[in-house]
Amino acid sequence: MTVATNIPKAYAEIVEFFAAGTTPQSIIDFQLSDEGKEYIEDLIYRYKTEGLTKDEQKELDQFLVLEHLITLIKARAHSYIKEG
Repeated sequence: MTVATNIPKAYAEIVEFFAAGTTPQSIIDFQLSDEGKEYIEDLIYRYKTEGLTKDEQKELDQFLVLEHLITLIKARAHSYIKEG
């Protein structure tokens, strides 16, 4: 898998997933790698305990928006499976 180096790893995983082509079921099954999950969990933990740099806060905010979008996409993918 080729991952862009100028974006956070969690973003790169999502970009690569969609760029490779998908099916409704693969969208539903998609999850970040353990490494990606740990990175985001670390950002959230540090946000709650010690605070983040401006760049880290921006990254976390953007990821939370992206996560919401993926949740909506997964919900829509379920409807394609039911219709099919």
